[in-house]
Amino acid sequence: MRRVKVLGEHILGMIASVKFLRPLCLGLFAAAVSAQEKPADASADRARANFARPITLAADDIRQFPEPPADYRSLPSTGLRGRLEVFEYDSSVTGTRRKAQVYLPCGYSSGKRYPVLYLLHGIGGNEYEWTDYVKAQAIIDNLIATGRAVPMIVVLPNGRAMVDDRPPANPFNPENVKAFANFEPDLFGCLIPAVQARYSTLGDREHRALAGLSMGGGQTLNFGLSHLDTFAWLGAFSCAPNTKPPAELLPNPAAARARLKLLYLSCGNKDGLINFSQAVHVYAKEHDLPHIWNVDEHAHDGDTWGSNLYQFTQRIFR
Repeated sequence: MRRVKVLGEHILGMIASVKFLRPLCLGLFAAAVSAQEKPADASADRARANFARPITLAADDIRQFPEPPADYRSLPSTGLRGRLEVFEYDSSVTGTRRKAQVYLPCGYSSGKRYPVLYLLHGIGGNEYEWTDYVKAQAIIDNLIATGRAVPMIVVLPNGRAMVDDRPPANPFNPENVKAFANFEPDLFGCLIPAVQARYSTLGDREHRALAGLSMGGGQTLNFGLSHLDTFAWLGAFSCAPNTKPPAELLPNPAAARARLKLLYLSCGNKDGLINFSQAVHVYAKEHDLPHIWNVDEHAHDGDTWGSNLYQFTQRIFR
């Protein structure tokens, strides 16, 4: 299976690489390492430089949970208890009919209403990345079957809002990167209303969650924290450099504190992109915004994304 590549940015400054300064300069650290990369600046060279950056860990950059069971991403021998189906909707953003995957839990019935998790992919993926590479359907199916997650609908869209939204040969070209930002009006103006019209959903913010890996992790924070009237549960795994600076993401921490049910941040300690997630964690900690910060021993890969989806889905809609 092809590994997913992500957008990168080379960030200068000694604060990110001098460990003893970090506890003394939390605010400066956050500002220094989290400058959002603009689409016009994206390139494969910048991505490679990003991953090659030295990784500096603080005392609280630690694992919060044990690894899931060895078979947590394995489908039951009898197949899915729930089911996956393709969902199409009209997009006024792209002027096309777009596709998403939808996971429906076992026993799905139009006579019952369900909470909804929107799950976003990375820069090299599409609506199949979470299911083909991470096996999200198996993770969620097994959790629901054992009572550790509530029955939920999961929507897996294509977060690249452009006319030709297939993964391109060069995912780092500016047009492709800009399409991830363009997904914001598509998500709120087109996809969510279409899902609510087609499926039996609970339509309030407390029954709607947003999460994503890499580029999708950045989208989760960029879109979710500015739309807390729509999402109460956010999970950002291994955020990419599309992530906005923490002060821009959270200009009013008190308001976010009052509205967020869960802010879940994670990254592997072998991931050169960890500075982006670290910066959001540091800013949230400075401003007394409750959140989970889980740093495992993985890199930028399906092991960390699967493990953190396993933890995140057990905690939402409770």
